[in-house]
Amino acid sequence: MRFRPEQHLRRQSDIRVVREQGRRVDCRAFTVWWKRRDTIADLAAAPDLPRVCVVASTAAVGNAVRRNRAKRRLRETFRHHQHLVPPGCDLMLVARAAAQHLPITELAKKFSDACALIAPPRPPASPSA
Repeated sequence: MRFRPEQHLRRQSDIRVVREQGRRVDCRAFTVWWKRRDTIADLAAAPDLPRVCVVASTAAVGNAVRRNRAKRRLRETFRHHQHLVPPGCDLMLVARAAAQHLPITELAKKFSDACALIAPPRPPASPSA
């Protein structure tokens, strides 16, 4: 799947809302902050597509080479598994040092586990008569 331009969470105000009003899931190698978009203006841009912002700090990850590697790996994980994120959800992935060293399959597993916590519970199937 592509990582479309409208899926990039770019505006500082949008990122701040996710961080201040959203919820957090700790995945050891990274932290996922998430919030559902609820305003009509936010949903008009990309109603069904999740948006993401990937952040890596010097203190948590290291120098520029390490930060860029961690961010690349997290963006790639999101790109391959974005179908697991509920529609209309904004994510902020905050990298840690382990994000650059863990095998990509483990990053994907951690991301899918986090998405399972984010996804709303499905209503129980009604028995057929």
